[in-house]
Amino acid sequence: MLEKRSLSLSGHRTSIALEPEFWAALEALAAGEGLSPTALITRIDAGRMPEQPLASALRVYALGKRSQL
Repeated sequence: MLEKRSLSLSGHRTSIALEPEFWAALEALAAGEGLSPTALITRIDAGRMPEQPLASALRVYALGKRSQL
């Protein structure tokens, strides 16, 4: 089941729906980097290709970081 969260990115409100496991992974990764989850998501958003949906970019980031452990 997807969990939807609303946040502000670059001054715009948006909602992102991810599985709870991905939210937990992103929160842990953000904490490990000394960032808030929103700050990490903002950084990921800024680095993604325009045609890549944000939710997909977040999943790929979380999986990529997990595989580096």
